[in-house]
Amino acid sequence: MNDWIADYVSKQKATLDSIPRDQVAGLIALLEKALEEDRQIFVFGNGGSAANCSHFATDLGKGASDALKQRFRIVSLNDNVSWMTALGNDYAYDEVFAMQLQNYGKPGDIAMSLSVSGNSPNCVKGLEWANSNGLQTIALVGAKRGKMAEIASTTVVVNDTHYGRVEDAHMGICHLICYAFMER
Repeated sequence: MNDWIADYVSKQKATLDSIPRDQVAGLIALLEKALEEDRQIFVFGNGGSAANCSHFATDLGKGASDALKQRFRIVSLNDNVSWMTALGNDYAYDEVFAMQLQNYGKPGDIAMSLSVSGNSPNCVKGLEWANSNGLQTIALVGAKRGKMAEIASTTVVVNDTHYGRVEDAHMGICHLICYAFMER
């Protein structure tokens, strides 16, 4: 068991080392501009990525905002379960993020989606709607990249295909963003 743990930790370190630092710095600048312009930030994903989105929205909206004079306007579109299930039931699960963005998104806002595969249909449709309606789009994906990497205006690729390691790296990126504001 210890050998397996050592191997996993070694691979996780390599995954974290693959985080493109310049691109993360670009995300920080993009979100700083959104803060200055009082833009809304929407984050969304599925499964572990949904959990990361909720965590990120909490840390940026509360933790990072507490350290600043102005507060980030961020919401995880995963967090209203009754709305998501109503949209999924009455329309299609593929539409749950795009339809929420139709209610809230305005040109200049940011739509950020996390997906290891980059091919989650509801995330793709959310980014497509955002692109068509003047929102800035961000995709955090794994090495498979997927359609999200093709359509997002900004894409950060974590060079691994293992779901756990990529999700951990995505959360690491989210923490890098938050702590860039918290530790200034």
